[in-house]
Amino acid sequence: MEILIVNAGSSSLKLRVLSGSDLVVASADLPAPRGAADTETLKSALSTFGGVAAAGHRIVHGGTLFQSPVVVDAAVRQRLESLTDLAPLHQPKSLAALDAVSAVLPDVPAVACFDTAFHASLPEAASTFALPAEWRQRWTLRRYGFHGLSHAYVSRRAAELVPGGASRIVSCHLGAGASLCAVLDGRSVDTTMGFTPLDGLVMATRSGSVDPGLVLWLESHAGMPAAELAATLEYRSGLYGLAGTADMREILARASSGDARAVLARDVYLHRLAGAAAAMTAALGGLDLLVFTGGVGENSAEIRSRAMDALGFLGIRGDAARNESGTGDREIGTPDAPVRAAVIAAREDLEIARQVRTVLGLRHSFG
Repeated sequence: MEILIVNAGSSSLKLRVLSGSDLVVASADLPAPRGAADTETLKSALSTFGGVAAAGHRIVHGGTLFQSPVVVDAAVRQRLESLTDLAPLHQPKSLAALDAVSAVLPDVPAVACFDTAFHASLPEAASTFALPAEWRQRWTLRRYGFHGLSHAYVSRRAAELVPGGASRIVSCHLGAGASLCAVLDGRSVDTTMGFTPLDGLVMATRSGSVDPGLVLWLESHAGMPAAELAATLEYRSGLYGLAGTADMREILARASSGDARAVLARDVYLHRLAGAAAAMTAALGGLDLLVFTGGVGENSAEIRSRAMDALGFLGIRGDAARNESGTGDREIGTPDAPVRAAVIAAREDLEIARQVRTVLGLRHSFG
């Protein structure tokens, strides 16, 4: 049974078709500069894919309404729309893709799979903001967490990769957006992103965590409009704000030549990463496995090496040869290290397909 995976990005619509044995048998990346692909272009791409049993859609925010994947009908679609205020930069693009694909394939079941759902298991101590109860109840203010599809897949794949499995995992999703997740026996118990995907680690163009008093000061004393604050924290901060580029490869190359801004960007990024990984370890009560995934996590041996060195006090010891020259999903720590380390490719598509099959009761073939 083939599953269509739909992933709406900031400027493109990624389409993948997975076979029953999880092979990618068709794909297309369509331009979607205003949040939706051109209808005729979408029809043309889908017509080349052949028949599919279902479409699985990556939806960033499920709020507290959706804590597991769900088949989309008119009522579900309306409730998804009601969550737009919680993710105004991401939700409209996901819904535009949902509507566009459903219009072209009206008889194909659509399943919404949520980046927030994996974090529904967060204990109250980890999910609760220290804010007045009336605020938290009126506006459902809490830590939602994101990148859940990636963290769910990584933790499941890690159990297959590491002999004997791993109970306590810190999953490091390091891409343009970045977050860590503390996974205990397959459940999310803490994560770095909070009410929005702006929180936590330093990212490509996002600031990550900043003192809320700083934001209030900029608004009240510097007279900065809320819209400018939001745009700056989202699009002109992070690595871009520190080094003038959001490309980690360029930053590392410039840093190796002694460029001061690039060195600062690299070091701030790693300082925040190491501190957050230690905090995730505390939430787990110890650590069995540290996993790197996402564009930077998978492709930058230097970032992995420096991060492992910074976390050596936890019992992590990187193996230079395995880290720098290996390919694919693999361990990158020394065999005798108390805490294992690994690289696992981000495959949200596999996690979405798994969830779609579970919801619809479709058979998963192997081989």
